Amino acid sequence: MLAEFSIVPIGIGSSIGDQLAEVLKLVDASGLPYKINPMGTVVEGEWDDVVKLIKKCHSVVMKSGERAVTTISIDDRKGKPNRIDEKVKSIEKRIGKALKK
Repeated sequence: MLAEFSIVPIGIGSSIGDQLAEVLKLVDASGLPYKINPMGTVVEGEWDDVVKLIKKCHSVVMKSGERAVTTISIDDRKGKPNRIDEKVKSIEKRIGKALKK
């Protein structure tokens, strides 16, 4: 399963980098394959592991503030491992060139 999530702390000012750094420390320590992008993080793994990680990330943000908005998008497909890389490679193959990552 792939899950893309973003967590936005609310009410702490315009810079949220410190809170996001704490989230990404948890993601990195989880051992799950992941990729970050400017708007969120994509994680690949089993349902329970991914949801547990996202909940832990949400909780760490809530420790430093009163409110957080967490958005989650899930793509679950049976029998297709390593989708975090393979989905992009599939599109690149169709286009005939590498895309910016």
